[in-house]
Amino acid sequence: MAGQSNSPPDNYEDLTQAVHDHYDGLSKSYQKVARFVTQNPNDIAMLSVNALSARCGVHASSLVRFAQQFGFKGFKELQVIFQNRLATAAPGFDARIKALKSDLDMHTREGMRGFLSDLVVRDITSLENLMAGTSEEDLARAVDLLEQADTIYLVGQLRSEPIANLMRYILTMLGRKTTFLDTAGGLATQMAKVMQPGDVLLAVSFRFYATEVVNITEDAAAHGVPIIAISDSTLSPLAKTAEVLFAVPEDEYAFSRSLAAPMCLAQALMVALASRLQKGEETPRIPVVTEK
Repeated sequence: MAGQSNSPPDNYEDLTQAVHDHYDGLSKSYQKVARFVTQNPNDIAMLSVNALSARCGVHASSLVRFAQQFGFKGFKELQVIFQNRLATAAPGFDARIKALKSDLDMHTREGMRGFLSDLVVRDITSLENLMAGTSEEDLARAVDLLEQADTIYLVGQLRSEPIANLMRYILTMLGRKTTFLDTAGGLATQMAKVMQPGDVLLAVSFRFYATEVVNITEDAAAHGVPIIAISDSTLSPLAKTAEVLFAVPEDEYAFSRSLAAPMCLAQALMVALASRLQKGEETPRIPVVTEK
């Protein structure tokens, strides 16, 4: 465990690696801080410790002690690491929201339509963050795995299920052998046991991670099945086993969390796969049921 006796990390990459390495050994409170720190690096650089503690939902002293766990004298010293990174980083979530809201201030956002406006602003922000945080290499590797797989298995439960179901529909229309690990009847775990190393598992899960999905991904990885994961953080339990991880940070809405960004990512993967299967067509088509 990192501690005050150790030299603190001197750059962002080393710090995030240290957080990942020691995450399982942190207290629940510090794990909460770790998730927030890794998902909101630009906000860590810009906001005061009091503002960050309010956003994170912990006392300001917890942020200070968290920094000390990794060898820093205090939180401000840790903050310098994020401030140095910010010189080449894209704007953070709060900055994007403020810019969008500024653009929309000319319109009335009262009453019921105000809820719609707020959610649209946050979804646009999430989509911009998705674009900034998704690499060409990860997309290409995921499409390689999907193209080469004998069978594509999909799993997603609760609010992740619509994402997995959308991909099942498109993959079926593309003629790919696909199995959805459905929770109906409690057979998902048993169905998953037939996966082979020549297959691929596409797993979707966000906090609070469905236990069955986590268990299925860990068992699949133990048997050599490559995993493509869509989750909310590099600290997600799916990150440990994923060959390709798409971390789509979420803004915690007061009532619900949007699927706009992960749905967009799922569609992008499917369109990219369709283009590959259709020999690089610039405008790949996904046949509809009536064309079959």
